[in-house]
Amino acid sequence: MKAIVSVFAKDSKGITAYVTALLAEKEINILDISQTLMQEYFAMIMLVDLADCAEPFDELARFLQEKGRERCLDIHIQRQDIFEAMHRI
Repeated sequence: MKAIVSVFAKDSKGITAYVTALLAEKEINILDISQTLMQEYFAMIMLVDLADCAEPFDELARFLQEKGRERCLDIHIQRQDIFEAMHRI
């Protein structure tokens, strides 16, 4: 299964390294990544592959949110099929 991970925060050093390490810890492969800095705000969106992740999706979502809060990051994950269905016109 593929998913979309989004990260939003005030910019600080090491955000990308921190989030990608969390994903690697859960055996999640990053397929595509885009990030930008808008003045002092950081935004990143990733397409990830969950095929090797053993953790149930709901627990993974909670894990990412909790770990994000520890660094004042807003981290969300959403299944790709649901994301695409929500954004169809």
